[in-house]
Amino acid sequence: MTEQNTPNSPEIDPDAALRDRLADEFMAEAAFDGWTRAALAASGRALDLPAGEADRLFPGGPLQALTYVSERADQRTVEDMEKEGITALKIRDRIKGAVRIRLERHAGPREAARRALSTLSMPLNAGLALKLLYRTVDAMWYAAGDTSTDFNFYTKRATLAGVYSSTLLYWLNDRSPGAEATWAFLDRRIDDVMKFEKLKGQVRSWTGPKRPGARPAARR
Repeated sequence: MTEQNTPNSPEIDPDAALRDRLADEFMAEAAFDGWTRAALAASGRALDLPAGEADRLFPGGPLQALTYVSERADQRTVEDMEKEGITALKIRDRIKGAVRIRLERHAGPREAARRALSTLSMPLNAGLALKLLYRTVDAMWYAAGDTSTDFNFYTKRATLAGVYSSTLLYWLNDRSPGAEATWAFLDRRIDDVMKFEKLKGQVRSWTGPKRPGARPAARR
């Protein structure tokens, strides 16, 4: 991928570095107080920012900050996948690598992630939750080298959304060393998907066009 300016890069956003610092501090606060305006204000005070500066950097409040953190994590996941040459791997290993990189390196503190899910599960935030999930899996597929433009484009993202979401929930409650239980769970989920894809291929072969000259089934 050619290098290009991202929405939070200094070339476009002169406040990028400060906004990153505030986002990091907010994640730390959110682990205790949730993704709230009080936690955002506390983050500004912890960084000795002038009064009102946190609101200037995130005028949309906690949800804008949460969105920023999620999209930044997507961007960093893509960068790490590209650095590690994931497109050279088998497809199952690309997906496994994508999910693992996202959770191990860029999900933030577990409790902050848990509280983010709680915030996004509120009915008023359902649209944002779906949008952020779509952006995450779309970024993963992009970095994994997906070039599909047909119906597979959507089915791949729906499938990965299920794998990623279930693995995230498992990871939030995993206390095994190195999150080994989570990665074993991820392997099982991917195995299930691969078996299903194989079954779909078999069904297509059974129901596909008949050979020229094949006799139609007898009517009863």
